[in-house]
Amino acid sequence: MDLDNTSHSAGHNPEELVPSRYALKIGEIDVMVVSDGVLPLPGAMLAHNADPAVRAAWLKDMFLPSDAFDWALNVVVVRSGSQTILVDAGLGFDPQLNLPRAGQLTKRLEAAGIDLGSVTDVVLTHMHMDHVGGLIVDGVKERLRPDLRIHVAASEIEFWESPDFSRVAMPPGFPDALRAAAKRFTKEYQNHLRTFDDEHEVAPGVVVTRTGGHTPGHSVVRVASGGDRLMFAGDAVFTVGFEHPDWYNGFEHDPAEAARVRVRLLQELAKTRSLLVATHLPFPSIGHVAVDGDAFRWVPVYWDY
Repeated sequence: MDLDNTSHSAGHNPEELVPSRYALKIGEIDVMVVSDGVLPLPGAMLAHNADPAVRAAWLKDMFLPSDAFDWALNVVVVRSGSQTILVDAGLGFDPQLNLPRAGQLTKRLEAAGIDLGSVTDVVLTHMHMDHVGGLIVDGVKERLRPDLRIHVAASEIEFWESPDFSRVAMPPGFPDALRAAAKRFTKEYQNHLRTFDDEHEVAPGVVVTRTGGHTPGHSVVRVASGGDRLMFAGDAVFTVGFEHPDWYNGFEHDPAEAARVRVRLLQELAKTRSLLVATHLPFPSIGHVAVDGDAFRWVPVYWDY
């Protein structure tokens, strides 16, 4: 992955008028955010514990419709030394859920000049289908390296053996789809899994750390080099989470713990001034976090182009 080649229009899909990748440097480490597309979901999914009128007012203030919300779906490619690391793998394809605007990762990696066979490692923040689905699309596994390493928290693997959906607030169909995707992923990639308990250095300057909350094994990836820092926070932070970190997302399996994790990570990001990227923040989702009274404020970076 060469930033001089991948950040410009060479190889850009002429059918896509909106850019679907953004590259930056963290010290000597290359990072690229790649969009897997968009997930349209009910507005209530953003905060099922909030007063509906308060939630509707927030959406109105953000110039968004009250009944539905387009969730961005971002993954990250990291190049550290000889390793090319894919962090999460997008949705893949599930016709029963009718989500045709997502599942774009494979063709967008190709448009960015990234061959699936060049990926040495995959890090999964967790095993929801919009993070593992791209790996179980027909024909993808055959294009990956036979020695591919997939890093995931041991507690995440254990959780999906018998997942608990008692505290989520998902639309119908999603729990069954999530179970099926996790089961298929584990079966197909069992021999590639490299589990860790709490923290693991995937490559020089690239560390994955279990946070729990969203799922028991949910993890974040920190990238550090030459004084620069970036965190890929997976599903620990959503758009509403800066102003309302105590609002519960519908996909959180332990909402109260997820809120505590969110506050802790946002406090860390504000203190260290690290860059933040998250799965469901608007593409390219790169920015800083500032403390704002009892809550936080999102400060997107200016695009460098």
